[in-house]
Amino acid sequence: MQRPRRLRRTAALRRLTAETTVAPAQLVQPLFVAEGIAEPEPILSMPGVVRHTLDSLTEAVATAAAAGVGGVMLFGVPQQRDATGSGALDPAGILNRGIEAAVAASAGRLAVMSDLCLDEFTDHGHCGVLDASGNVDNDRTLASYAEMAVVQARAGADILGLSGMMDGQVGVVRQTLDDADFTDTALLAYTAKYTSAWYGPFREAVDSQLQGDRATYQQDPANRREAVRELLLDLDEGADIVMVKPASTYQDVIADLAALSDRPVWAYQVSGEYAAIEAAAANGWLDRDDLMLESVLGLRRAGADGVLTYWATELAQRLN
Repeated sequence: MQRPRRLRRTAALRRLTAETTVAPAQLVQPLFVAEGIAEPEPILSMPGVVRHTLDSLTEAVATAAAAGVGGVMLFGVPQQRDATGSGALDPAGILNRGIEAAVAASAGRLAVMSDLCLDEFTDHGHCGVLDASGNVDNDRTLASYAEMAVVQARAGADILGLSGMMDGQVGVVRQTLDDADFTDTALLAYTAKYTSAWYGPFREAVDSQLQGDRATYQQDPANRREAVRELLLDLDEGADIVMVKPASTYQDVIADLAALSDRPVWAYQVSGEYAAIEAAAANGWLDRDDLMLESVLGLRRAGADGVLTYWATELAQRLN
């Protein structure tokens, strides 16, 4: 008789024969840095997550580095917003100062990544500049992204996260960085970023001003093959890493991209995914610690080489 259970008999055997593993270096910790606050501010819909001051951001980066986390992804929360998101282009803006602080705190022990998008900085909450009809103007937005990329690269970011879902964004940013002698700055393409209800808590985190949705530029949750089209475009335009966001309900897409990409494929376990598990665990319905690992392990098994998760530092500490 065949007995697959032989290799499940003890914890040591299970560990020895595990097909998929999670290591701290495969995790990325998203962090929010806010302007005009004196101490870290809790985000109510994301228990355990805060909007950082520059000082507490430095501490969080150092803690993540000590735990062996592979990187941090920074999001800025400004006090003032305008129609064009000009704060994102200001070298003295909160995100760019956060990049500088994170680079200093990391001391090369982890990769510092920055969100390259306008949505946190616009007074309408969209990821780009609007035209006279109130629609996102793709090509005017690309010009802003290009300028933003140089500012972030100059601040010291190792990887720029292109999250806006504008057509052609990878190619425009790559060319601009190369022309400005930032040829070593890597690009993370949010290749398949879906219009999703999982983003709700994030909008509290960044005090989003969005009215309506982003369905005209983010990917339709009904579509799977379209993600392959986006992948091929991003690879052709020079993406160094590609990503699927959200993660848990898009594991088929992660698997599709992993099967085709010759570059790393990442997944972003977003705010709503984190909040749902935290809320269920707080009610005693789920085992938080076990599910923290299982949920990330599932993304790795689907083909994700790296995972952005709000548990990154804590999970890395537990794995150690």
